[in-house]
Amino acid sequence: MTTIYLNDLNESQKQAVINTEGPSLIIAGAGAGKTRVLTYRIVHLLHKGIPAGKILALTFTNKAAKEMKERITRIVSPEIARHLWMGTFHSVFAKILRMEGEILGYKPSFTIYDSSDSKSLIRSIIKELNLDDNIYKPGVISSRISTAKNNLVTSGRYAADTSMQDYDKSSRMPLLADIYRTYAARCFKANAMDFDDLLLNTNILFRDFPEILAKYQQRFNYVLVDEYQDTNYSQYLIIKKLAATHQNICVVGDDAQSIYSFRGARIENILEFKNDYVDYQLFKLEQNYRSTQTIVNAANTIIANNEGQIQKNVYSMNEAGEKIQVIQAMTDSEEGFNVTSDIFNKKLSIQLNWSDFAILYRTNAQSRIFEETLRRKNIPYKIYGGLSFYERKEIKDILSYFRMVINPEDEEALKRSINYPKRGIGDTTIQKIFELASTFNITPWSILSDAGKYGEHFNSGTVKKLSMYVNVIKNLCLNSDITDAFVKAREIALGSGIMRELKEGKSTEEISRYENLEELLNAIKVFTEAAETNGEPSILEAYMANVALLTNQDTENEEDRNKVTLMTMHSAKGLEFKHVYIVGMEDTLFPSPMSSGSPRELEEERRLFYVAVTRAEKQVTLSYALNRYKWGNLERCSPSRFLREIDQKFLCYPQTGGKPFKNNNQQAVKPASLREEPHSYAKNDRFKKITKADTSSAVAFIGSDSSLFTQGDAVEHERFGKGIIVSIEGRPPNTTATVEFEKEGSKKLLLRFAKLKIL
Repeated sequence: MTTIYLNDLNESQKQAVINTEGPSLIIAGAGAGKTRVLTYRIVHLLHKGIPAGKILALTFTNKAAKEMKERITRIVSPEIARHLWMGTFHSVFAKILRMEGEILGYKPSFTIYDSSDSKSLIRSIIKELNLDDNIYKPGVISSRISTAKNNLVTSGRYAADTSMQDYDKSSRMPLLADIYRTYAARCFKANAMDFDDLLLNTNILFRDFPEILAKYQQRFNYVLVDEYQDTNYSQYLIIKKLAATHQNICVVGDDAQSIYSFRGARIENILEFKNDYVDYQLFKLEQNYRSTQTIVNAANTIIANNEGQIQKNVYSMNEAGEKIQVIQAMTDSEEGFNVTSDIFNKKLSIQLNWSDFAILYRTNAQSRIFEETLRRKNIPYKIYGGLSFYERKEIKDILSYFRMVINPEDEEALKRSINYPKRGIGDTTIQKIFELASTFNITPWSILSDAGKYGEHFNSGTVKKLSMYVNVIKNLCLNSDITDAFVKAREIALGSGIMRELKEGKSTEEISRYENLEELLNAIKVFTEAAETNGEPSILEAYMANVALLTNQDTENEEDRNKVTLMTMHSAKGLEFKHVYIVGMEDTLFPSPMSSGSPRELEEERRLFYVAVTRAEKQVTLSYALNRYKWGNLERCSPSRFLREIDQKFLCYPQTGGKPFKNNNQQAVKPASLREEPHSYAKNDRFKKITKADTSSAVAFIGSDSSLFTQGDAVEHERFGKGIIVSIEGRPPNTTATVEFEKEGSKKLLLRFAKLKIL
C-alpha cells in the first residue's frame, strides 16, 4: 500500500495524519475535513504495519463510523478494515460488555433499552409506588437518572448523597432515589441496560477489575476519538483509562462547536487536554472547504465574542459568495411566509433541489408555522428528529418479539408482546404477573413459564392463555442462535400472528403499517447479506444489537431525501446544506432566555449560532419577527443580540435594497446596534380600541377607502374579524394587504375587494 492518499491533504492535514505517536489534539474548524484526517490517520497507521485490531476509533453516530470505514476500505483491503475496532461509544462498549459483562452479573444476550423503554419502566414504577405522575414526571425522572449515571453516580451513591436528597426535596420529589434504585434493580433483573448503563458499567468494569482493563489497554495501541468536545465525564474517564498505557491518543474536535452541555458534554475535556497530556502535539485544521468566504468570515466574528476557546483562524479559499441576508417580519406568521417564499423563488430561479434548503430554529415548537406555510405552497418537507422508522408502533411491536426471542426476561418487551395480537390477556392479569414477580423476586417470564403453579391467582382460562403465549415464544426461540436474522425475523412475523394481523387491514393507515413491516424485513435481509459478506455474525441477536444503537441520522429513508429539512440547530450539527435559514432571531428565543443570567450558558448559545451559520455552503438567511404570538397574545420582540455581533459588512437587507432597516421615522437603524426597539402592535393605540363593544356590525358591512390603509392599522373584516395590517404590497388597483387576524391568523387580501374597516 503506497502513501498516495497523502496527496489528497493540505499541509496542516498531512501533519495531523503522519504524526501518529503520542498524545495529539486536532482542532478542526467547521468544514475543515476532520473526517478525512481521522480516516487517513487510521490508514497511515495501517500503512506503518499496525495491526487493525490494535486500533480503536470512537464516533458519536453509526453513520460517521460507517462513512470512515467505507473510506478506509477503498484504500486498504476489506479483509484488513473489518478487524478495526470502530464504532460509536455505545456500540463499542456494548461489544466489550457482551464479552465481559458476566463478571458484573449480566448475560451476553442483555437487552439495550431505548429512551421509550426506560420511560415506560419508570412510569410503571411510579404507578407501583402510588406516586403522582404530575409531580414525578417520567421524562424528568429519566433525565435526572441519566445525569447521575453519566457522572458515575450509581443508585446506591445517589441515595447516600445528602445534597442530592435535598435537591429532590426542594423539587417536591423526595422519593426519586427510591425510583432510581428500583429502576436499576428492575433493569438488572430483566438482563437489560439502558444507553447510560453501557458507559456506567464499562467504567465499573474497568474500575473493579483491573485485569480486564489491562487486557484492553494492551489490545488498543492507538485510540482515536471523533467530536471530543461532545464527550461527557463518563466517556472521558473510559478514554483516559484505555489510553493510559501507550499514550497514543488522538482526539479530534472543535471547542467552538461544543453545544451539548444539556446532555452532559463537558467542553473542559477538550480545553484541558493540554493538562491531561503535557507532551501533546497540537494540530489546527483551519481551512474551511464547505462554505463561502463571507460565511466563514461572518462566523468568525460571531465566535470571537467568546472568551473560553482555543484560538484559531478559520478561513476559506472558496468564492467570496453572497452576503448573509437579514429578513424582518412584522409577525411570526409573516416570517413563515417570507422564508417559504424565498425558498420557493430560489428553488425555481437557481434550479436547486428541495434538499438544498434547511430551516433551523432554536425550539421544536417553532416548526409549526413553517410546516403550515410550506404545505400551502406544496413544498415537500421533513421534520428532522421526528418519529423515526424504528419508533413506529408496528415496528416496536415486532421488535418486542425479536427481543423476547433473544432475552425472555426483558420486561418491557414482554409487556408489549404478551397481548398483541390480542390473546385475551388483560391489563389486570399483566399487573398481577408483575406483582407476583416482585413478591417472589423472580422475573415475570418465570411466572409465565410456570403459570399453573399460581392457580390461586389465575383461573384455568387465564393459565391456558398465558401458556399459549409462552409456547409461541419458546417455539420462536428454536435455532435462533444459528438461523440467519432474515429467516428468523420472517418466522417470527408469521408465528406471532403480526403479519396476518397487519395484512388483514384495509384502511390506508393499516396498509402503511403492513408496508412498514415489509420494509423492516427488507432491511434485515440487507443486514444479513452484508454480515455474511464481511464474515460477521448474521443472527437476529447481532441485528438487534445494531438496531438498538441507531440514531436519527442512521435511519433516514431514501424517500426523505429531496425535501426541505426543518430541524433544531442542535440537530443540524454535522450536516450541511447549500442554503440555510436561521429563524426566530429574537432575544426572547435565541439566545435562549434561560441563558441570560449565565456567561457560560450564553457562550454555549453563541457556539450554537456558530454551528448553525457554518452548516451553509452558499448562503445564510437570518430571520426575525417584530411581534410573535405567545399564549394567544401578540407580544413585541427585539432582534437577537447575536445580530449585533456579526460584522455588518457581511450582512445585507434585501427588503430595503441591501441597507439596514429603518425605524418609523425613516431613519436608518445604526448597523452596529439594531438599537431601536421594534414597534409593538400588541400595544398600538389603535389595537387597544378593539374591544367587545366594537364587535357589532351593520347588516351591510362597508369597508374604508382602500387608499387610506397603512401598515400597522387596526382593522375589521366582515368574515375574519379584527386584526392588524402587517404589510402592504403592490400598486392600485392591485394593492394587497397581509393582515394578522386575532382568530383567523394571517390572510393576504386584495384591498379593492376586502371591505376592511379601519378601527
